[in-house]
Amino acid sequence: MINVVLADDHVLVRDGIKALLEDQTGIMVIDEASNGKEALEVVSRNKPHVLIIDIRMPEMNGIEAVAEINKHHKDVRTLMLSMHDSEEYVVKSIQAGADGYLLKGASKEEFLKAVNKVASGGKYFTGDVSSIIMNNFVSGNTASFQGPKPVIKELSVKLTKREKQVLGLVLELKNNKDIADELKISKRTAEVHRFNLMKKLEAKNLQELTTKANDYQLV
Repeated sequence: MINVVLADDHVLVRDGIKALLEDQTGIMVIDEASNGKEALEVVSRNKPHVLIIDIRMPEMNGIEAVAEINKHHKDVRTLMLSMHDSEEYVVKSIQAGADGYLLKGASKEEFLKAVNKVASGGKYFTGDVSSIIMNNFVSGNTASFQGPKPVIKELSVKLTKREKQVLGLVLELKNNKDIADELKISKRTAEVHRFNLMKKLEAKNLQELTTKANDYQLV
């Protein structure tokens, strides 16, 4: 059973999403929130598998809420919901630690696909923007956004040329088989390179790996 919390300031939107989700076997909406602050309280109280949260809400917006949840409740998966497919919103959502980004105009099939993908530990970014936005983000090409430039840190260990190649492909969300095929190496070798990267960069997941890659300007 996938336990879900809904956070949106419009009751009709929450009711519609709740009806859609609970019509499916294996998904249950266990609580709701009408703003970002309420979302933090509800998540802390219920520890859901997935939080589906709107970006634009009163008191605390969805991006700020997701950033806080990612700090204190790392086991909770977060799916951002928005009317907007702008690069700014998507990148800021990724920076906050969101596991997915879905448009409110998405079909029922895509909505359910996104929820299940995020709940199972994957990432889901809607439509054609996913590859473009992820590529911009992992390459540090965020100059169009306001805020200070990231501090470039010095890595105490060195990555080999092959490890850098693997890192670039990992950050493009390619699996071990795809990496092996592209670099003409065995799947096992790709797995070893991925493991070594996570160990050298002291990263526990893709989000941390992406952050470290940006901090050290590795891609």
